[in-house]
Amino acid sequence: MKLIYQQMLAFFILIMTLLLILGFSFFHITRGVIYENTWQQLEGYAYSLKNQSMMIQTRKGKQVLTLNVDKLRTSEVLLSNQQVRFTIYTSRNDTLYPKKGYKSAISAKDWKKLEKGKILRRKSDLGWRGPDKQNVQNQQRMTDILAPCFDSSGKLVAVISVGAKVSSIQESFTKIQKNLFYVLLISALLGMLISYFLAHYITKRISKLRKVTRAVANGNFDVKVIDNRRDELDDLAKDFNKMTVSLKKSNEEIRLQEQRRRQFMADAAHEMRTPLTTINGLLEGLVYDAIPEEDKDKSIKLMRNETKRLIRLVNENLDYEKIRSGQIDLRQSSFNGMDVLRNVQEQLRKKADNSGNKLEVNGPQKLEVYADYDRFVQIIFNITQNAIQFTENGTITISAERGHRCSIFRISDDGMGMSDEQLKNIWERYYKADPSRKNTKYGESGLGLSIVQQLMELHKGKVEVTSKLGLGTTFTLIFPDKR
Repeated sequence: MKLIYQQMLAFFILIMTLLLILGFSFFHITRGVIYENTWQQLEGYAYSLKNQSMMIQTRKGKQVLTLNVDKLRTSEVLLSNQQVRFTIYTSRNDTLYPKKGYKSAISAKDWKKLEKGKILRRKSDLGWRGPDKQNVQNQQRMTDILAPCFDSSGKLVAVISVGAKVSSIQESFTKIQKNLFYVLLISALLGMLISYFLAHYITKRISKLRKVTRAVANGNFDVKVIDNRRDELDDLAKDFNKMTVSLKKSNEEIRLQEQRRRQFMADAAHEMRTPLTTINGLLEGLVYDAIPEEDKDKSIKLMRNETKRLIRLVNENLDYEKIRSGQIDLRQSSFNGMDVLRNVQEQLRKKADNSGNKLEVNGPQKLEVYADYDRFVQIIFNITQNAIQFTENGTITISAERGHRCSIFRISDDGMGMSDEQLKNIWERYYKADPSRKNTKYGESGLGLSIVQQLMELHKGKVEVTSKLGLGTTFTLIFPDKR
């Protein structure tokens, strides 16, 4: 059984239990109310009989109870039409009226209570017997009241018993009970039908969610659940749609990263194969003395450059993985950042000259920066080298200034620039804005800017890039002061 149907059944059982409890309570209260109303009505009949048909007269110094028989008979006829009978007792076993008919003795205990002036109410007792006292079939189940009558001295002279058949009371109660039972039954059936249709409706909506969930599990991220914004299931559908959009983006990102990784592996293999082939060829030439003496120094220098190229390629990958996995601990300190800028200018001046570029440094004589010295050098070096790579016959400017509780560095060029699409992806690992330049000796891996971003995050700093296609690019680096 599905969970929603289990919950429906549980709620239905709970509701039915409450309805039954309320029903039985209502039956009990209704029964009590019916008896109470009947007793009050019977008491009214008793006092009416006492006032209209009974008189206490004084004869020879004694108070004698006299009856108006005609009025009693008239009252008897009227009350019998309502299935009400009455008896007037002068003692526990003696009746004054009627002499014949239904009667039963009053217990000694009840008589004592009557002598104290109490009105007794009796429910479902064996009432008066018919003329044939031995005929049990003529015995009637009655509910009655016993009302005492006193003379002027306070002596109990008569007791009026007025009773009605229990069957007549039971008949009224049965009608109410029957009607209430039908109401409860109809309510239960309607509740069951409504609960079933609601459960079926909710189950149907959940089944749709399960269906699209299986589709997502099978790799289809284009599915969408209708969101009517009505209840919690619609909220779930809304969150599910957000999840599918996020999964789709993540899947595309994973696919793109995998594509870039494969491209990088191919590029790295090519980049490694070329210098290794060069080094191997030169070594064989040296071993077999196939290189002229005047070219040996040039060959050794070429092998050194190719070796450095391999080391740089391996180090970039190792650095990125260490930074990404949090294995690098920064050793931050305060130092003059302008000295670093001038050193980088000297190191890259020759490479800038080879591309016809001018490399300039602008800023104060001294600008204190709080950072890891080696990583700061790496950040400035990588961005400057990247600017040289994408600029020809232009100017690369490294400037520095003091900000509010921070040091600000800008590296600008007037090179080829980037489009908005390229600008969004420059921080992605293995991404190269210009794939045609992937084999240059300054852009082997496509990891340089990814490393810059990771290092800036470790420094709790900020890096911003602005660029226009064909107009150049500006990198802005913000290093916060020591807190």
